[in-house]
Amino acid sequence: MLQRPDGSRRHEIVVAAFYWLMTRAMALVLRLFGRWEIRGAERVPLHGPLIIASNHLNNADPPLLGASLPRRVHFMAKQELCDVLVGGFFIRLFGAFPVRRFEADLRALRVAQRLLASGRVVGMFPEGHRSPTASMQQAHPGTALLALRARAPILPVAITGTERIHSPRILLQRPAITVTIGEPFTLPAEGRLTAERVASASDEIMRRIAAMLPESYRGVYRL
Repeated sequence: MLQRPDGSRRHEIVVAAFYWLMTRAMALVLRLFGRWEIRGAERVPLHGPLIIASNHLNNADPPLLGASLPRRVHFMAKQELCDVLVGGFFIRLFGAFPVRRFEADLRALRVAQRLLASGRVVGMFPEGHRSPTASMQQAHPGTALLALRARAPILPVAITGTERIHSPRILLQRPAITVTIGEPFTLPAEGRLTAERVASASDEIMRRIAAMLPESYRGVYRL
């Protein structure tokens, strides 16, 4: 006789189902009402730990990436969003986990490291928030710190077009939304984990994202 899954297993099934439903719904909306293009999908490693690092333009970016990538992504979400009663419930149901920005959130780092150690995908927006101008902002060190500690490969991703989505009415104009996927890479593992090393690694991640964006989106990372 099959054993019933425990509470943790039931929760994981519900979260996985909600993630699948939301990303499929996003894909349907994009196909019907947008001009959605995915470039470089063949570059996504289908197995093993992976950190997705992307620029951030809109709250729709996480489900957009979920719809665009062939693997389930566990996103870091800022604590402020997770604390909102209704919104926070759905963010957690999507499988995201909270991170306190602008400080060393060791709990979030440990959660991310456990996910990577089990061969899963962690999604991060190194800027820490949506860009108000659609151009890239200075990155926070969290993504580079996680990649260096976990020694996990990074997949740079560039998003354009979602900054136009301020209301459902924009969908009547069929906005062009592009997700460009770069080559996965791993940061050098040599040397002590110093602040200078983490800052240099952050710049490397952001430069790789910027290289896939139009000039007007590159902001402080203009080449």
